[in-house]
Amino acid sequence: MGQIEVAGLPVWHEVSGDGDPLVLLHGAFAGASSFFAQTPSFVEAGFRVHVPERRGHGHTPDVDGPLNYSVMADDTIAYLDQEVDAPAHLVGWSDGAVVAVLVARRRPDLVARMVLIGQYLNSAGKVPGGELIASLESPDMIALLRRSYGAVSPDGADHFPIVHAKTMAMIAAEPEIALDSLRSITAPALVIQGDRDEVTVEHSVAVVASLPDARLAVLPGTHALPVERPDLVNALIVSFLRNDDTTPDWSAFTG
Repeated sequence: MGQIEVAGLPVWHEVSGDGDPLVLLHGAFAGASSFFAQTPSFVEAGFRVHVPERRGHGHTPDVDGPLNYSVMADDTIAYLDQEVDAPAHLVGWSDGAVVAVLVARRRPDLVARMVLIGQYLNSAGKVPGGELIASLESPDMIALLRRSYGAVSPDGADHFPIVHAKTMAMIAAEPEIALDSLRSITAPALVIQGDRDEVTVEHSVAVVASLPDARLAVLPGTHALPVERPDLVNALIVSFLRNDDTTPDWSAFTG
């Protein structure tokens, strides 16, 4: 783990394991640590796991100018080109799922398979009255996020209000991806969401219908599904990435 330079910008990343490359893409106000319940499991399953932290997130410093999904996708493409020597599996959670979709559209040669977790691709997919965005603007949550940011960011806690404002502006305006544009994506996809997530099940069904090769899993849980049920989520993802069509023994995950 450590800081590298990608396309002239400092980027923090963590790499562990051996095998086919698997890149984990985190959500807003998060970083590599948000995948604490996934990384060891995927390494044990035989993948080389990369977890880059995007600009203004985790240990990676912010960059002047507005934040949007397009620029984060470009940053991710530059990282894949430089650090990953083969088409990689992408697993995107929340904002990371939007980044994965944009990367798969722009550079299909870089993506083997992709998993999209708990994210709408346009505003039609938002759950009416969803609590996540409101919670991110509450004073208590802002204070918590500021402490977490200041603990690791080279920009320090005093810079957090700038990152918070840029991120909330992005979330308010984006994403607005037309689902018919997904038809150009060649990578097989797995869409996962919780049944009490921030995205409607109907939207995820429409996303899967728009992708040429995709399947859907709706599991009991919320937007925090990967940490609520990592046993189930990780097993689904590993099975999908291995292209394993056999029926798993789900008895271990029930009860």
